[in-house]
Amino acid sequence: MSGLNLAVLVSGNGSNLQALIDAASQGRINGRIAAVISDRKDAYALQRANNHGIEAIALDKREFAGKAAFDAELSKQFRSRNIDLIVLAGFLSILPTEITKEYEGKIINIHPSLIPAFCGKGFYGEKVHKAVIEHGAKMSGATVHFVDEGTDTGPIILQQSVEVAEGETPETLAAKVLVIEHQLIVKAAALFCEGRILLDGKKVIIL
Repeated sequence: MSGLNLAVLVSGNGSNLQALIDAASQGRINGRIAAVISDRKDAYALQRANNHGIEAIALDKREFAGKAAFDAELSKQFRSRNIDLIVLAGFLSILPTEITKEYEGKIINIHPSLIPAFCGKGFYGEKVHKAVIEHGAKMSGATVHFVDEGTDTGPIILQQSVEVAEGETPETLAAKVLVIEHQLIVKAAALFCEGRILLDGKKVIIL
């Protein structure tokens, strides 16, 4: 496996995207980011892509006849670029079953908690960190997992923890977890592009 084509899907600032861009440009990922796709036209992540000469595509849901039309365009974008790996880096739209099945084992997502804790429907962004603190959890962290038809239910690839300190706020915890996210998303993409990830049912084996 070499020179794989990656599509990175984003909805916001795109700091995880920046970590991937930097790693790819430094040769730490054996692949190229062929496109950055956002479901929000004002996502700063699109500017990050433009800054590095990467094709930036905005697909505003409001401009499509419905979710099916949006999903079809997303699929078209992947196929036209022969995408080998789809990376969800803070992408807030839910991928349809058609895409998760077609690209089974080829879609990874970064989540700001230690799955299966604080994940699933409604758990994203600051809501995750707020819930962690409200529940008095002593540890949190980040998880990279394969995407399946459920929400945050796919096989876990990598995880790393951080301590939840006394007096922690959602903002301070988010900052700590984000550092881990940047490391894990790059490592997972690199492992995939090197062909070192093996799926065995719900288990992931790193070769």
